Amino acid sequence: MQDRTIYITKFDLERLDDLLAAAREFNCRDQGDLEELEAELQEGKLVDSKSVPPNVVTMNSRVELIDVDENKSMIFTLTFPKDADIGAGKLSVLSPVGTAILGRSEGDVIEWRVPARFRRFKIQKLLYQPEAAGDFHL
Repeated sequence: MQDRTIYITKFDLERLDDLLAAAREFNCRDQGDLEELEAELQEGKLVDSKSVPPNVVTMNSRVELIDVDENKSMIFTLTFPKDADIGAGKLSVLSPVGTAILGRSEGDVIEWRVPARFRRFKIQKLLYQPEAAGDFHL
């Protein structure tokens, strides 16, 4: 996996911290996913929503990913778990790939453990980032 800066907006951090706290309070069954997200948040560089680079994946961003090993393009919107619907292209931040792309930039290649193997994804293009569009409330 590339050693690149992970950017987390203050607004996203607040909401994701709330998500992590609620999941722990209710003893969520996916503790491994929660730990992975928490590690990413701790590793990230905290930035204001108005100063996050426009090529960084934030919550509610729409992104084109390339499965490097299969040369397959996929388009997803990174969402909170309650809004996730993989059939509609809405990927939960608690999914392995969702956690991996949060805070990463266009061009980054990520390697992430999925059941039974590792997969590599390239963030090909950021199709929509709320902050870059001035949508600071999403």
